[in-house]
Amino acid sequence: MTILNTIAKRLAEYLSRSIRKDIHVATTKPEDLASALKKGDILLIEGNSRISSAIKYLTQSTWSHAALYVGNRLKIENSTMSEPILVEADINEGVRTVPLSRYSNVHTRICRPVGLTDKDITAVIDYALAQVGDTYDIKNILDLVRYLISSPPVPDHLKRRLLALGSGDPTKTICSSMIAQAFQSVRYPILPERLLESSDSRAYRQCYWEILRIKHHSLFVPRDFDASPYFEIIKPTIYKGFNPYQMNWSTESQQEER
Repeated sequence: MTILNTIAKRLAEYLSRSIRKDIHVATTKPEDLASALKKGDILLIEGNSRISSAIKYLTQSTWSHAALYVGNRLKIENSTMSEPILVEADINEGVRTVPLSRYSNVHTRICRPVGLTDKDITAVIDYALAQVGDTYDIKNILDLVRYLISSPPVPDHLKRRLLALGSGDPTKTICSSMIAQAFQSVRYPILPERLLESSDSRAYRQCYWEILRIKHHSLFVPRDFDASPYFEIIKPTIYKGFNPYQMNWSTESQQEER
């Protein structure tokens, strides 16, 4: 296992490297993002690392990572400053707390659970914080590397399974499964377990079976929180009060319109 752990560590370092370092596609100011977040919110992240590319391909989604917002009263490592804090499962360091500022220059989306009491929000956060220190699932790393090496043309209905091949060890996790477990601990739904309508549409049938298969936490991926009918999408610019008539357009833009 020591040799396997060493190999996995090297692979994790390789997978976490950015493909391009000049991409900054944040669509929200950092201060607006911070002010819009509430405890229990999930922050979806569009990464640009090798592992991000693999996850986005396999899930057919913009989102490659998910983190849970736990507030701004925790201290990070040796820092005495209080900052907005996220809990996430990192491929190199395992489950950890990080400042929100880590993702200030990337494209993000806030997904907010609807209807949960403060007591249950606290329970979700406490569950996630209790996982801090757990390691990232080595088997999941090996599975992703296998995909990156061969890049097989995977049928859509099998792609999710390729991200759910973890070891099953409760002390090992990946980002979306850790968060899914936290919400399942208070019996909060993520995707519907049943679809009541019927349809002859082939696309509908694929969606139907896709949702029915998602029961175990290891099958959840970042995109599921975006697609969930139980999470509200919060856009910070609109959240703080957007007025299109107060936009400051440049003189050049006005002349082009004319």
